[in-house]
Amino acid sequence: MSSELNILALYGLYTALILILKVTGSMNQLGMGYLLSARDEQRSLRGITARLDRALTNSITAMALFAPAVLLLAQKDAFGAATLTAAQVFLLARILYVPAYGLGITGVRTLLWLAGFAATVFLYLAALLAT
Repeated sequence: MSSELNILALYGLYTALILILKVTGSMNQLGMGYLLSARDEQRSLRGITARLDRALTNSITAMALFAPAVLLLAQKDAFGAATLTAAQVFLLARILYVPAYGLGITGVRTLLWLAGFAATVFLYLAALLAT
């Protein structure tokens, strides 16, 4: 398995960790009874748990964009030093993005999002240019 595919797997595990953190915070704020119910009554998360919920949604969106780029490169057998660097930048930016979001560090959060997004765009361009 290539390093880019390993990075994809690591990011999947990291996204699962974010989900666990969000659910743990949700249990504390909303209670297990509510989480096990049909949730017909709308309740809102607050503070860091609400920010983790939004970071999770953003992380899933990032995964939906990142994964096809890596899989296209794998299918074309087009991995190289540049694609590995881009995948590493993506992973590092996304790992740092969630705590920045959770802690409300908005300027840093935006720069980290941009770095991860730019790395993903680069991977798509590399896949398109591969022969």
